[in-house]
Amino acid sequence: MINQQKVDVVGVGLNATDVVIPVKEVPQRGAKIEVTAATTMLGGQVASAIIACRQWGLSTRYVGKFGEDHFAQLHRAEFGRLGVEAHLFSATGATSQQAYILVDESGERTILWKRDPRIKLLPGELQREWVTNAHVLHLDGHDTSAAVLAAKWAREAGVPVVIDLDELYPAVEDLLPNVDYLITSRDIPARIVPDEADLCRSLQEVLRRYRCRLAAATLGSQGVLAWDGSQFHYAPGFRVDVVDTTGAGDMFHAGFIYGLRQSWPLQRQLEFACAAAALNCMGMGARGGIQPVERIQHLMATGQRHPPLFDPAALRT
Repeated sequence: MINQQKVDVVGVGLNATDVVIPVKEVPQRGAKIEVTAATTMLGGQVASAIIACRQWGLSTRYVGKFGEDHFAQLHRAEFGRLGVEAHLFSATGATSQQAYILVDESGERTILWKRDPRIKLLPGELQREWVTNAHVLHLDGHDTSAAVLAAKWAREAGVPVVIDLDELYPAVEDLLPNVDYLITSRDIPARIVPDEADLCRSLQEVLRRYRCRLAAATLGSQGVLAWDGSQFHYAPGFRVDVVDTTGAGDMFHAGFIYGLRQSWPLQRQLEFACAAAALNCMGMGARGGIQPVERIQHLMATGQRHPPLFDPAALRT
């Protein structure tokens, strides 16, 4: 039976099980190094963002697919424990997505991942009400056909679509016209607009081409740059003691969605998202540093920033 309750946010996209391995430095070819820990932790772009939104008090729904293994049971249990309405599919005989993440002493991570093609989420597995009975749809675009259908349903119902795009998946050009808040990793705008390497100009062209409400690029410790069609907004990153950068982008998007549901001004949304991402880097794993809203806001009010990458006066012109 379809749950008709309207939730704050529905996520359709990736989940993953991460084996996080701290190392002194990423090994060179032919090296042999000792590791002292290898911890299994839950992750995945959309799944982690939905978990964070739930922990901050939003009502949430998640739609995703697993294999038939112990890892799938871990995810199911975590969604259930936190009260996420979850619609989870299993692929017969398949294994769930898994990643091995090497985290060096600076907190930077190197990811080795594998994904069974049988756990691709299919359009026919979606139900329209899961999307339309939400205030926000969050995607990563990986299983593009399913994402395109969900985004079209959302657009028809007036549900804003947020996407965490860190790769240009096949047929993603069919998805982007139905995205409202296009928030990508640093290199994606110039890959969408290959004849424009300048980030400011490529963001402007992306928004013009796909008619988004917002085009933005996250810049790691340097924060985020966003173009809303009339002006740029920039938020520098916060200085924290970094343990592991895994999941920083997931938390940024969760923070952005949380601010969207609070109807905050865009600049405050970006500041909150940067602070949430920074704090998550102080813990191990994609979800290891999710902090309460109050602590995120305290960092916004008192935290030190990295040197700004952009001059606000220059951006205004």
